[in-house]
Amino acid sequence: MDRKYSFRKCSILFYTGLFCLVVASCSTTRKAVVDTKDLSYLYNPTKSSIKPRFSLFNETDASSVLSVRLFASELLFTEANPRGIPMAQLLITVKLYNITNGRALADTVFLDADVVKETSRQEYVYKLPLRVEQGADYIAEVKLLDQLRVEVIQSFVTFNTRTPENRYNFMVRGHLSKNEIFNPVVRVNEYVNLLYPGGPVDSIYISYYRALTEVPDPPSMQLPEKIIDYEPDTIGAFAYSDTLPIMFPAEGIYFCTIKRDSEEGFTFFNFGSTYPSMTDPAVMINPLAYLASEEEMNRMLSSSRPKSALDEFWISCGGNIDKSRELIRIYYTRVLYANYYFTSFKEGWRTERGMIYTIYGPPDKVYKNSTEESWGYRRPVLKSSWGGRVHLKENYLFFNFRMRKSMFSDNDFYISRSETLVTYWDKAVASWRKGLVFRLDNPDDL
Repeated sequence: MDRKYSFRKCSILFYTGLFCLVVASCSTTRKAVVDTKDLSYLYNPTKSSIKPRFSLFNETDASSVLSVRLFASELLFTEANPRGIPMAQLLITVKLYNITNGRALADTVFLDADVVKETSRQEYVYKLPLRVEQGADYIAEVKLLDQLRVEVIQSFVTFNTRTPENRYNFMVRGHLSKNEIFNPVVRVNEYVNLLYPGGPVDSIYISYYRALTEVPDPPSMQLPEKIIDYEPDTIGAFAYSDTLPIMFPAEGIYFCTIKRDSEEGFTFFNFGSTYPSMTDPAVMINPLAYLASEEEMNRMLSSSRPKSALDEFWISCGGNIDKSRELIRIYYTRVLYANYYFTSFKEGWRTERGMIYTIYGPPDKVYKNSTEESWGYRRPVLKSSWGGRVHLKENYLFFNFRMRKSMFSDNDFYISRSETLVTYWDKAVASWRKGLVFRLDNPDDL
């Protein structure tokens, strides 16, 4: 077989010891970690070689399936194996916790995969069955061990089995390719099939909501984030078929249900033809709302030459072309990864986590559970002297985020503004406008 893998629950002790060995003694992306609860690597692309994608499907009342997609370009292949062919060696471990009332281990699965390189193949998908029960909330802790790099990548996937009509009871596949689609963000002229294997269905209802274009207010302002609190523009009913080709022609939000007035279903998003990348000057202007004044934004958005308007703004910040290019590279790389990590019912950079990520950068500390995240940004070290010794203490600015229940997305978090009264937002914006990438622990003149 090209891909050899097997479930090995009998080898728990061996694999547990192997994970401990990796964390304790090997050169990994997190080899200097002392704080074992810190999960900042989740949002720092430089700290993980492999960036897996996940999807979750409630297959039966007692079983859910976790699909893991790996990109061939991110895997390390070597011929140093008994078969003498290019192969990557991976171990995927999943610990499933029932978090309905507390945190109880519900299932554990191991997947040992020898991934044979295929020249024409761009991705590999593995499916892991999980034991579940109805009416429960779950979080899957996924650890992927790259046995050649000796590197562990950890991720978390939340889902629930509360109703038979929620998003986890639908599957999406390409209409032509028939491959499973992991990302609900689609583009014009991209045709998909929406599958609902849970029972006989006569019709599917698709509600279209216009895109939410507002950006969040600075974290220093005690104002709530804008959400979708308006009715859909249109609702269409279609005869259901798992081969029905569906295409979403306009930018916006498409909420699909099997009952007309249901608030449970699957959501597709159309954020434009270039999303999530930032290559179109007209699109690149929008994220500048965090740095530019309202007057500047209006002038750039109404310009007949958006590229020139964009260049003028960044040159006014950097002072020269070379410095401006570097600012553009860093800023829009952050916007890109904000789209990758934080997309919900709006673009990732428009979310409150995306706002903080874009302006402050990847957090130095991340603590999280199934419903909350706390991000820490390193401030200058606190120094004190006592008994003839100088003592140093790490000092962080924290932003706290909480999950908000949304019928459109399970990735919607809002910032708890009252918990962070001093944010340095004005200083951060002023730093960018002076051509300096903002960091709290940097000297002002660096």
